[in-house]
Amino acid sequence: MDEPMFNAVWDWFRWLNDAYGINLTIFYDPFDRQRFLYGVVTTVLLSVVCIVISIVVGVIGAWLQMSRKIFVRTLVQAYVQFFRNTPSLIQLYFFYFAVDTALSHLLGLRHLFGSFGWAVLALSLFAGAFNVELFRSGIEAVPKTMIEAAESLGYSRLGVYRYVILPLALRICLPALNNNLVNLVKTTTLAYAISVPETLWVSSQIWGDQLNTVEMMNVVLAVYLLVVGVLVFAMNRWERALQIPGFGDRQ
Repeated sequence: MDEPMFNAVWDWFRWLNDAYGINLTIFYDPFDRQRFLYGVVTTVLLSVVCIVISIVVGVIGAWLQMSRKIFVRTLVQAYVQFFRNTPSLIQLYFFYFAVDTALSHLLGLRHLFGSFGWAVLALSLFAGAFNVELFRSGIEAVPKTMIEAAESLGYSRLGVYRYVILPLALRICLPALNNNLVNLVKTTTLAYAISVPETLWVSSQIWGDQLNTVEMMNVVLAVYLLVVGVLVFAMNRWERALQIPGFGDRQ
């Protein structure tokens, strides 16, 4: 679409407001449009970073739960129980206000990460705790005979985990992982509470200025439906790509 076509679209939304009172300034007002797009990009970036980190945390945590050392297993279990059994909003506040303040005094810095950084850390650890248990259940579903066969071929414990257990466990727990990641994307709206300029926070600024709360809430709903829809589509494609004929089939 060239510039005249874009201008025609923006003018149509301006007419929609004038004729019917449907005030979508994010389309015809350049300032509102720019800050709303920035909010959507921030939401997508926050979601992607948290998804990647939470999966890494889940994989490493599940590996550590297989440790022979009781202290290591206890430490991982304590982490899982803490983040699974406390509200994610309280965790955000704890990191942003308590931990950031303590580290700022200790290191002599004003802010260590900023609101976006603390949101990434808190939400990733929150989702990672669920992913640890998810991968653990997937690991327990891997047939013991496959693990014994890998060990008989001379694989180390890390080699068995990396080349045998994890690939099979991932295929088993992908549907549940899909649900966890969808919940994580929806939970990113809590970053609003510590002023991360994501979609909901930016939208609240716009409807506060333009008094178009109903229109903006519908737009926010549509944005999250789109983002979650893309994630579900990608996860379903990934699940089909990793399918092994005969493995995990229900009788």
